[in-house]
Amino acid sequence: MLFLFILPLAVAGQSEQSAFLDTDLENQWVVLVNNWSYHLGDNKEWSNPSFNDSLWPKFSNMIINVPDSVAKENKNGIVWFRKKIKTVLPLNQQLVLRIYQTGASEIYLDGQLIHQLGRVSAAQDSIIYYNPGRDLLSFPLVPQKDQILAIRYANDPSQFPVFASGTGMILRVATLSHANADPPMLQYKIRYYIVFGVAIFMLILFLAYFLFFPTEKINLYFAISSLFFSLFIIAVLVLLNMHQKPFLAEFCIGFFLTCQALLILFCIYKILKQKFGLLFWSVVVLAAFLIGLLFLFDYLLITQIIGTIVLLEILRISIKSLKTDRRAALIFLVFCVINIAFWVAIILDQLSIMEVPSLWLYQPFAFLLMPLSLAIYLGYIFGNRSKSLQNKLKEVEQLSEENHRILSTQNETLEMQVNERTSALNTSLENLKATQSQLIQAEKMASLGELTAGIAHEIQNPLNFVNNFSEVSKELLEEMQKELVAGNLEDVREIAKDVIQNLEKINHHGKRADGIVKGMLQHSRKNTGEKELTDINALVDEYLRLAYHGLRAKDKSFNATLETDYDHAIGKIEIVPQDIGRVMLNLITNAFYTITERKKGPLAPKGGTHEYEPTVSISTKLISPLRGDQGGILISVKDNGNGIPESALDKIFQPFFTTKPTGQGTGLGLSLSYDIINAHGGDLRVYTEENKGTEFVISLPIPK
Repeated sequence: MLFLFILPLAVAGQSEQSAFLDTDLENQWVVLVNNWSYHLGDNKEWSNPSFNDSLWPKFSNMIINVPDSVAKENKNGIVWFRKKIKTVLPLNQQLVLRIYQTGASEIYLDGQLIHQLGRVSAAQDSIIYYNPGRDLLSFPLVPQKDQILAIRYANDPSQFPVFASGTGMILRVATLSHANADPPMLQYKIRYYIVFGVAIFMLILFLAYFLFFPTEKINLYFAISSLFFSLFIIAVLVLLNMHQKPFLAEFCIGFFLTCQALLILFCIYKILKQKFGLLFWSVVVLAAFLIGLLFLFDYLLITQIIGTIVLLEILRISIKSLKTDRRAALIFLVFCVINIAFWVAIILDQLSIMEVPSLWLYQPFAFLLMPLSLAIYLGYIFGNRSKSLQNKLKEVEQLSEENHRILSTQNETLEMQVNERTSALNTSLENLKATQSQLIQAEKMASLGELTAGIAHEIQNPLNFVNNFSEVSKELLEEMQKELVAGNLEDVREIAKDVIQNLEKINHHGKRADGIVKGMLQHSRKNTGEKELTDINALVDEYLRLAYHGLRAKDKSFNATLETDYDHAIGKIEIVPQDIGRVMLNLITNAFYTITERKKGPLAPKGGTHEYEPTVSISTKLISPLRGDQGGILISVKDNGNGIPESALDKIFQPFFTTKPTGQGTGLGLSLSYDIINAHGGDLRVYTEENKGTEFVISLPIPK
């Protein structure tokens, strides 16, 4: 009910003692109170001045309505009010009415309809309720003449609140000049708009602080509180600008104001580090219960009770927290005391115990006090942090200057040390390069050592042939001399043929020994890096036999099945034979090593034969070019040894990494092999499975 929200604060008038209106109207609003007659029913003849209403019941009240006991009998009906009125004001003084009502009405003066506020109808559905509020309505009284003011009125029988008080109509009269000079309601609304702007500003401010500092959730609670405060102000402004009985707006005022008050209490508990004990939850439960009572009682009563409870609780915890957080507690305590003092003054003014003129105009700012205390606390916190940051910044600057001095000294020292160590590092780098060259040469010599026994075995065979055929040729020549003496020329010719054949075999095996020696020298000498046309199948087969015989020479018990599959369509390709030979020797030697280790492993039997048969397979394959791409060859070295552990698979091509025991490997074999194949434009890959074996596959391109 709009007039209930405004009247206790806004009515600055006096009760009329009679129907006589005097010059006081020039200075103040006069409420038409006394000597009203009323009658239930509806007859427009009752507006006629000649109608005799002497038998109608009388009443005198600021609120024009029938008594409650009578209203219950005719809750939805029409009622007429009549009053004799007279004014002594001069003709040049125009009178105006200001009417507040919770229903619909027609205003008659001497039987003439002067105002229709809404629509009055016997049919309940046809009634239009209208409250003009602060509108100024003309009141054409004739000076020095008794006139009849009649009102045809239909009250709004709204369902809620059930126990509504003060429903009806209030008529106030003043001169037009005074009405124009008295705009307090406009000021009242403007102040609510100002408060609404402040509420929106605080909402944006708190929300921005939370978005920039999400760890400080208290700013989010401030923002939600400001949101409910903004909604509360919107509901009040809607109430002030409505012309109907607005229970929904009244309920929203009570609901939003309660939510805002509880959130402020929650925030203050958080700030002052108070436990959410029985008192806090009792306030929350009681507030929730009182919100439900808005359907039964006037919202002004309910919101005043809730506000009083919350303010008293804020007062209690602020006093309690003075010892632990004095400044924050003082902020909330001061604002809470001002708030309580203001509302006490409002209540005393309403009860006419203490007169405080125009105090009600400052009511919008009173609602702003507690939200403002949160904003001031936030400013206080940021001020403290700013001072703390400034102090820390000064400390950092001082430390920075000290550190700068220290760093300058250290830089000079470090510069000297860097120069000394740079010189030492350059020396170490030269030594490292020399050592690396020696290691690479040692790796070459190690591979040569692997070949030595095999080469000796390979050279021994042709030498045996040379020696044998030489002795046979000597014997044949001695025999030929005897036959010459004897004159048996035919036998001499036959012996000569045999000698020639023996010499051819001696020459063949001599060349074979020469080739073996040249290959050994080629392997050991410094690599020129020049590519030569080379039979890759012959190269692979030669190094397979040399590695096998070399290992057999060192370990007579070593034995393995050698499987070869050479693609004779490959022909000769351009490679650096010394380098590819080293790669093949390294891969084959590794294959022999792993099958030997597996044979020695836990699967080896203590006696008798073993099912495991050590096997090394060598194969070459020509890859035909596709769609204009260059072709290539694949060389595979495969064994059925233990395989390579998964943990070592990513490291096998790293320099100096080896899985062999200390002293049995340099860790450079596979690394050098990988680099050699890459230098040829090819690729070296490994495929392995533990306890099943390993396969190294070399791919080499064949230029177009």
